[in-house]
Amino acid sequence: MSELRVSYFNVADGTKIAVHEMGQGRALVLLHGYFSDAATNWIKYGHAALLAGAGFRVIMPDLRAHGESDKPHEAAAYPKDVLADDALALVAALGLSDYDLGGYSLGARTVARMLVKGATPGRVIISGMGLDGLVNTGRRVAHFRNIFDGLGTHPRGSPEWMAEAFLKTTGGDPVALAQILDTFVDTPIEAIRRWKMPVQVLVGADDDDNGSGPALAAELSDATLSVVPGNHMSAVVKPDLGRAMLEFLQ
Repeated sequence: MSELRVSYFNVADGTKIAVHEMGQGRALVLLHGYFSDAATNWIKYGHAALLAGAGFRVIMPDLRAHGESDKPHEAAAYPKDVLADDALALVAALGLSDYDLGGYSLGARTVARMLVKGATPGRVIISGMGLDGLVNTGRRVAHFRNIFDGLGTHPRGSPEWMAEAFLKTTGGDPVALAQILDTFVDTPIEAIRRWKMPVQVLVGADDDDNGSGPALAAELSDATLSVVPGNHMSAVVKPDLGRAMLEFLQ
C-alpha cells in the first residue's frame, strides 16, 4: 500500500484545508461526500490504494466543515460555491495543469461547480450523483435541513435516521455542516451539456438519492455510464466502486 501523506493549506479566507495524498504519477483529485471525509470515502475501503497502486497521485482534500479541515461556525465562511472555490484554490496551489478530477455525492456536485467555474481536468468522474442532484439542489437541501432540525427524533431505519447515524460515525460538526447547505448552487442543464471531456457517471444500482445517473449521462457528449452494486450509502464501501473508477481512468 502506498504511504499516506497529509498536508495543510489555507484558502483565501484563512480556512485551513487538510489534504491527504497517496501514490505518485498522474494527479487525480478526489472529493468526498457530505458528512464524510477523505479517510472514510476514499482510504478506508481501499479505493485510494487501488488507484495509487495503478500509478496515480491520488489527492484527497477534506472539504471545509469536514474531516481534519477547519469547521468554522460563522455564516460568512459559507458563501455560494465556496467548496468549489476551495478545490480550485488547491488545484492552483499544487500547480496542477494536467490532472483528472472526481467526486462522490457532494464531491460530485462540487466537481460540477468547478467545471462551471473554469476547471479543465482531462477526465472527470461524477459518482453518487444524478441529473436532478445537479440541476435542482433544493430537494436535497430540504432533506438535510429536515435531518438537522430533527436530530435525535428520526424513526429508526428511516433515511434520516441512517444519515444521522453516519454523521455520528464520522464525528461531524452539525453546526458547521448545516451551513454547507447554504453554499449549494444549481447547475443549468446548458452548462452540463457544454462539458466536452470524457466523463464517467458512476452510480450504485439502487441509488437514486440524487436523481438518475443514466439521465445525466444522456446529456453529456462523451459519457461512460458505470453501474456498481449498492445504494447511496453502500456503493461507496464496496471494492466495485474503485475498480470501476480505475477501469475508466485506464
